[in-house]
Amino acid sequence: MSSSPISSSSSDEHPLSGLLDIVCDVEILLGSGTISVRDCLKLQPQTVLRLRQTSGADLSVRVRDVELVKGEVVIVDDSTALRVTQVTPPPSAEAQQ
Repeated sequence: MSSSPISSSSSDEHPLSGLLDIVCDVEILLGSGTISVRDCLKLQPQTVLRLRQTSGADLSVRVRDVELVKGEVVIVDDSTALRVTQVTPPPSAEAQQ
């Protein structure tokens, strides 16, 4: 008779169930650009900084500096929100392709 380890989780339980309620800080990256130290020291209200991204381009959503999704800005009631347009494959999946 063989013995098998007894699992405390049921067969329909999510494999990451212990992690599902952890709260993560999310960063939504509007864009990036470069600026000289001289111009940085001159920043003041109403200064316009140019970004590399074109207007209307999807925004990057990152958790711990890892891109998870891309999306577009939408207005929901009186709040700014993001509609997901693309899910980024996990880094391990990209390496296998």
